[in-house]
Amino acid sequence: MPSDASPDSSPLSPLTALDRTITLVGLMGVGKSTVGRRLAQRLGLPFADGDHVIEEAAGMTISEIFASRGEAEFRAGEARVMRRLLEGPPIVLATGGGAMMNPETRGLIKTRSISVWMKADLKVIADRVQRRDTRPLLRGRDPLTVLRELAETRYPIYGEADLTVEVGGGAHGQAVDAIHRELRRYLREEKRR
Repeated sequence: MPSDASPDSSPLSPLTALDRTITLVGLMGVGKSTVGRRLAQRLGLPFADGDHVIEEAAGMTISEIFASRGEAEFRAGEARVMRRLLEGPPIVLATGGGAMMNPETRGLIKTRSISVWMKADLKVIADRVQRRDTRPLLRGRDPLTVLRELAETRYPIYGEADLTVEVGGGAHGQAVDAIHRELRRYLREEKRR
């Protein structure tokens, strides 16, 4: 049995078959990509990592895009990629931390997907992100300070997500279980409306 299996790990029933993308939002380092891959497998949906799709489209890493073209150009490309992914067939989509800050992208997320804010303690996230030097917004800065600044501006926007799931510092399988449970609850409630 897979490590992230639980008694509630069965796929969503045909009565609640997903007809929309599941969009994972949250700060960098919260686990959107890793959890998203496992959640997609659990739900029987394809997975897309928005940042990887942007890198493939640009033919360079996000760090290189920031360095050579600037953040504004990166955000414009990110918005184009998000539109394409959100207008396509249902998937599990891990967004970049800033994707939901774009009003057009946020509107598409609201109308074409079920959005899940993956939330964790900032100190847990800071510990994770300082292990890799690939995040342009952190270059030469204290990760916890940057995350606090980002949380101040982004949390009110992330709060507009359909679901908020505390993913904490536990195993990724626990986060998958928690999101899966909340999705099932959300879809049951939606069906009653």
